[in-house]
Amino acid sequence: MEIRTATDSDIDTIRSIAQQSLGSTYTDFLEAETIDQAIEQWYGDSFSDDLDTADSLVLVVERDGEVVGFSQSDLIGQQHSTGRILWLHIDPDNRGGGTGVRLLVRTRERLLEEGADHIQGLVLADNEGGNTFYENHGFKQAGQREVDIGEETFTENVYVEGDLEDEGWSAIDELEIDGETVYVNYGEAARGSSSPFYSAYETDDREEVYAWLCGQCDSLDNTMDTMGRIECNVCGNRRKATRWDASYL
Repeated sequence: MEIRTATDSDIDTIRSIAQQSLGSTYTDFLEAETIDQAIEQWYGDSFSDDLDTADSLVLVVERDGEVVGFSQSDLIGQQHSTGRILWLHIDPDNRGGGTGVRLLVRTRERLLEEGADHIQGLVLADNEGGNTFYENHGFKQAGQREVDIGEETFTENVYVEGDLEDEGWSAIDELEIDGETVYVNYGEAARGSSSPFYSAYETDDREEVYAWLCGQCDSLDNTMDTMGRIECNVCGNRRKATRWDASYL
């Protein structure tokens, strides 16, 4: 899996994924005509400009070279202090397996890298699955706002990250990898050369780290030495030493 910044060549695919995602999830409360208006409003001719705007961030997630989802965010406030995740869409045929969570985690990381001090997630109030997604991954509802979609106005819930003082930010996902069930905490990330490594546990109480999940190839097949260096044995993604390595003296 690769998560990268979107380019103009991704626009048609992004538009198609948005259409399919909205059509599969939102039809209980959005008319087909409203969805068509929304796609044209957000992903029409002006969308190319959004990709080049400094306060906008659009990421796509690829599996086996195919774009299967995207996130759309912006940075607002003085010195872009607030990062808002406006939309997160995964192609209906590629949902599951942690794709949405990984995209959420990487979007959050990128917004923080761009200077955001805190993160918000915006979800239509009628989208039960979307609200549950944020609640299950370290966010809590903090308010509401109105948003225009096509010619109609809807209520949108505003989520913020939970209290970070005691346990830190966490997003836990239960995955089955090579026949093993593991509990991955995407909030516990170690920077790698190609993608982060995430701590994985055998049980959901997360008492002891069992392995590290490579964010580049979703493999648990990696090694760690006494200096904290991790190397994925599948794709070669590496994490540098976490403390001074005497061999360099």
